[in-house]
Amino acid sequence: MQSRIRRAGGFAAVSLLALAAPWLGAAAAAPFAIVAALAAFVVREGPVFELFARPGDRRDRRLNGLAGFALAAAGLGLFATLPRVTMPIRVYAAAVLLLAFGNLGTQTVRTVTDDEFAHATAFVVVGSAAGVVAQVVVVAATGGTIDPPGFVFIAAVGALAAALIRTALFERDDPIVMVAVALLAWLFVEITPAMTVQGLVLALGVTIALGYVSYALGTASVPGMVTGVLLGLLTIVLGGVGWFVVLIAFYAIGGLASKFRFDEKATRGVAQENDGARGSGNVLANSAVALAAVVGYAATGYLQLPGVVFAVAFAGAVSTAMADTLASEIGGLYDDPRLVTTLEPVEPGTDGAVTLQGELAGIAGAALVGVLAAVGMPVGDPVTGGAVVVAAGVVGMTVDSLLGALLEGGRIGNQTVNLLATLAGALAAAAGSVLVV
Repeated sequence: MQSRIRRAGGFAAVSLLALAAPWLGAAAAAPFAIVAALAAFVVREGPVFELFARPGDRRDRRLNGLAGFALAAAGLGLFATLPRVTMPIRVYAAAVLLLAFGNLGTQTVRTVTDDEFAHATAFVVVGSAAGVVAQVVVVAATGGTIDPPGFVFIAAVGALAAALIRTALFERDDPIVMVAVALLAWLFVEITPAMTVQGLVLALGVTIALGYVSYALGTASVPGMVTGVLLGLLTIVLGGVGWFVVLIAFYAIGGLASKFRFDEKATRGVAQENDGARGSGNVLANSAVALAAVVGYAATGYLQLPGVVFAVAFAGAVSTAMADTLASEIGGLYDDPRLVTTLEPVEPGTDGAVTLQGELAGIAGAALVGVLAAVGMPVGDPVTGGAVVVAAGVVGMTVDSLLGALLEGGRIGNQTVNLLATLAGALAAAAGSVLVV
């Protein structure tokens, strides 16, 4: 275990080369390029090799992990300093440092506990701190303006995204994580509105608190919690409090619905897997379209589309997710389900099966989202906009059932069905936005 900490510390030390970018200018990539060359072709044994070597590196007698990390950092450094490229150097430095120091935080905590929640928390907290420091150092060196709320937001989003992506990849894939985080951070630097310290503290406090509650109640796994916190933070900052209320209503009610009479649903074979705790795949399948809509809303100045289109699309996607979740979780408790395509009786849990009780619960869920959107979101006329959102949720819920009956199981999985259904709901709402513009 100590060797893992020393290795992570070594990578963190190497990452500090990114802070030299303001002074090196166009040569910012050179230090990392040199490290990559030494790791790949020169260092084959000795103390340095033993410090950085991962198990596979010893077999190959080459520091592949260090070479890949340094090569990715060199590529980003080159990209950040190219003429006519607008990636801020602070984004490049933050991406490199938050990944390396986040790993160091995780490995340090591993020495005292095996708790996955503690590991993820250490990565996000230490990584975010390193990302903030990187931005402050780079911007101060270039004579720029220090923006504490903006720096913390970018660092937190980057660390959460890195923690999430790493759950689906291996340690050797850290270069991919670094590049992905840099590109995401660059996007949010461009589209994020100005924030106050109070606004950022509120956004972070609320999303982190609710994320922990979801984990403590068992409605989300650790990756699911990280995903929910990331999406919640982006929603409240890029959209606003009203958007966040709509999203969090789905997370809360959907999560509790999964736990409702769970043992009975498990006996019937219709319970949510993982004891009802939703993982990152499930959260993303139900929320990715909504996230794309809120990002589009923040980028309306670039896209030249009315903001109301993205607002109703967001609410339509969440309305679909809410309706489908309640229809499945409540409907699964009742007998006599029927296949949506033929209305013939089928066994509980059959893909594409519906019940009257489930459909009514789904409509009620869509109606709740419609009301929340009408009250707190820019959906045009509240009555018409709310009605569009409700209708979109019912459309999306129906598409989910049809896809389940026709395609799920053989060609596509449940998460793909959920994603396509929320997309259908968002498109239906966007089409209906012509009524509210």
